[in-house]
Amino acid sequence: MVYAMISIGVLGFLVWAHHMFTMGLDVDTRAYFTAATIIIAVPTGIKNFSWIATMWGGSIQYKTPMLFAVGFIFLFTIGGLIGIVLENSGLDIALHDTYYVVAYFHYVLSMGAVFALFAGFHYWVGPSGMPHRIPDYPDAYAGWNALISFGSYISVVGICRFFMVVTITSSSGKNKRYAPSPWAIEQNPTTPEWMVQSPPAFHTFGELPAIKETKSYVK
Repeated sequence: MVYAMISIGVLGFLVWAHHMFTMGLDVDTRAYFTAATIIIAVPTGIKNFSWIATMWGGSIQYKTPMLFAVGFIFLFTIGGLIGIVLENSGLDIALHDTYYVVAYFHYVLSMGAVFALFAGFHYWVGPSGMPHRIPDYPDAYAGWNALISFGSYISVVGICRFFMVVTITSSSGKNKRYAPSPWAIEQNPTTPEWMVQSPPAFHTFGELPAIKETKSYVK
């Protein structure tokens, strides 16, 4: 299970373009990302069988957390099998913007991963977790409490800075305009965001202007 999770973490950085099969990638690129995505199904399958093997032969009590856990395994498996079809770039292009993809996404996330979150919540919400609204806490949580307390100080500093920005901005007047593009001095602006005032007015463009490819060189 540990090696499977590590493998998924590593391979997850190598399959990102399988979300972009319809944008016009060349054949070789689509072939690579199809293969890489198929490979990531192997450790995912190992995780599924490991979950089932953990329950096999055990004395299972079908309380609320376990029901959510079993539901997660079932739904995640269905979503994974649907995903195997979408791993193929040719089929992915054909099924793009269809309810097949919507079903895959919801089986894996909405009805899959969320079920796992519900299982964890129902399991840990009892006495095993950090009690709520009490003046003291178990010694085991002292380190985490110190870390969270330090983080709250950082949050306070960030909030104070935010209100400073709001105050300065509000007192500067509504007609205040910031400097134009700092790059416009050395090269002509070539994209719409540098051709309008800053901040841009509402409805600057009724529709996006046609942009032609230009080449600019900075000395």
